[in-house]
Amino acid sequence: MLPTGTLPVSDADFVRDPYPHLAALRRDAPAFFEPTLNRMILTRHADISAVLRDRRFGRSALHRYSRDELGWPPPDPRQATFDAFNSNHLLDSEPPKHTRLRSLVQLAFTPRRVAALEGRIEAILAAQLATLRGTAPLDLVGAYAEPLPVTVIAELLGVPESERHYLRPWSAAIVKLYEPTATPQDQDAAERAVQEFSTLLRELRTLRRRTPQDDLITALSQVEDAGDRLSEQELVDTAILLLNAGHEASVNGLSAGVLALLRRPELWRTLVHAANQPDSLPVFRTAIEELLRFDTPLPMFERIVLEPLTLHGADLHPGDRVALLYASGNRDAAAFDRPDEVDLTRHPNPHLTFGLGIHYCLGAPLARLELALSLRALCRAMPSLRLLDPDEPGQYTGGFVIRGLARLDVIAG
Repeated sequence: MLPTGTLPVSDADFVRDPYPHLAALRRDAPAFFEPTLNRMILTRHADISAVLRDRRFGRSALHRYSRDELGWPPPDPRQATFDAFNSNHLLDSEPPKHTRLRSLVQLAFTPRRVAALEGRIEAILAAQLATLRGTAPLDLVGAYAEPLPVTVIAELLGVPESERHYLRPWSAAIVKLYEPTATPQDQDAAERAVQEFSTLLRELRTLRRRTPQDDLITALSQVEDAGDRLSEQELVDTAILLLNAGHEASVNGLSAGVLALLRRPELWRTLVHAANQPDSLPVFRTAIEELLRFDTPLPMFERIVLEPLTLHGADLHPGDRVALLYASGNRDAAAFDRPDEVDLTRHPNPHLTFGLGIHYCLGAPLARLELALSLRALCRAMPSLRLLDPDEPGQYTGGFVIRGLARLDVIAG
C-alpha cells in the first residue's frame, strides 16, 4: 500500500528552503501519494531516472486515449489557446509526433548556431555590467540575471527590439499554469500571453518567408526533412517553448547559484581567481553543473502513465500522474557524495536538472553557455560582490515547479 504524504508546494517556507523536507521524504517516503496534488511522488534519484527513461510513462496520454477513457474532465475553455500550444510543442508530445518535431527543430537549432552566440553573449554581458558599475545596492535578479536570456532568445528568434519588452511578462504568465496552485486569474493571464505572443510570431513568420534573415524564425520556416516541414502552429508553439525554456532555467539558475556562492565566500573567491586565468570557461561550465544540481531551478516535473503497471507496490493506470522531484533526486546521497555541499569540481555530476530520455532539454546547451559566461563575467566585473543582508533568507516568486528568487540584493564592492 502506497503511503500518503505531504508536499506543501504553496507554503512560502517550503519554497524558500525545501531541502530539509525533501531529505526526510527520501529517507521515510521514497514514493508516496499526495492527495492534494492527486499524484504519486518520487523522491530518489534512481527512481526518477528510471521513470524518465521508461516509455510506459510519457508527457502526454492523449495520443493513445480519449479524455473519457482516462477519466479526465473536458478541456477548460478558459485556456483553449494555452492547451493548443501545449499539445503542439516538443515538451508535451510523444512519438511519433515528438520524434518528427525534434528532428525538424534540431535541424534549425543546431550546436553550431548556439556556439556562434558566445561572442554576442559576452558583448551583451559587458554592456549590462557597464550600466551597473557604481550601483549599490542592486537587485541581481532584475538588473543582471533576467535581461541576458531574454535578449539572447529574442535575438536568436529574430524578435524586433521594439517588441522585446513583452517577452519576460509573457513567459512569466505562461509558466504559472505549470504550477499546481494556478488560479483562474493565472489562467486568464496565460491564455492572453499565448495569444499575444502567437500573433507576433505569425507576423514574423510571414515577414521571414518574404524576406529571410539570419534568425531562428527564418530557419524554422525553411527547415525541411524528407519533404516534411513545420506547420505555422508548430513553429509558433516551438518558438514560445524556446522562450519559456530558454530563459526560466537561466534566470533562476544564475540567481540561485550566485546566492549559494555568496553564502560561501571562499567558493566565490575561488571562482573570482579562476575568472582571470587563461581558458577559464571550462571551470565555469563545471561550476554551473554543480550549482544547477545544488539548487534546482525546476524542482518538479511529471510524467503520465501510458499503460497499466506497478510501481513501489502501487497499481497505476493510464492517465495517472507521477511527480518527479528533481530537486530531491539532485540531493540524493545514493547518487552524489556529500550532496548538501557545493563542490565546484564535482565530476561526474549526473544531475537531473535538464531531464533524461527522449525529452531531455533541447535548450540545455544554450542555457549552459549563458550561465557559464554570465557567472564568469560577474566574477570579473564584481570580484568583491557580497549580499546586502547575509541573514536575509531570500525572496522567492512563490512557485515551486518553476522556483526562483524574486530579487537578490547585493553590493558590488
